[in-house]
Amino acid sequence: MKQIAIIAVLSIVIGCKTSESNLKTTNTMNLKSLHTEQKAVQTQILFQPTEAKVISLQIAKNEQLAEHITKVPALLVCVSGNATYNDEKGEKINLKSGSYVNIPINIKHWIDAHEESNFLLIK
Repeated sequence: MKQIAIIAVLSIVIGCKTSESNLKTTNTMNLKSLHTEQKAVQTQILFQPTEAKVISLQIAKNEQLAEHITKVPALLVCVSGNATYNDEKGEKINLKSGSYVNIPINIKHWIDAHEESNFLLIK
């Protein structure tokens, strides 16, 4: 049942429209770039959750999700807004609607919101 909920949420997120020209960093991944075939309906496995959790996260403008570490792999999908994912390895990824980042385990990371931003965190 949890997997069905995760699939339903991902189906909604995959529908997000964005322009890759808005993304200003390397290694930024966008849902739109996963679908390269000329088909009316396409699917792509994006992430295999280990805890079967989908968490809604909102960060206010000019606020930060403080530095922390995850003990399980996670996928952070930006639904709306503008924010930057940062980690202790120096990775900086601009996140706008439709962009996402795979968050590795045991790496300190934090999110800075440049405007009110909404995310789905999948673990």
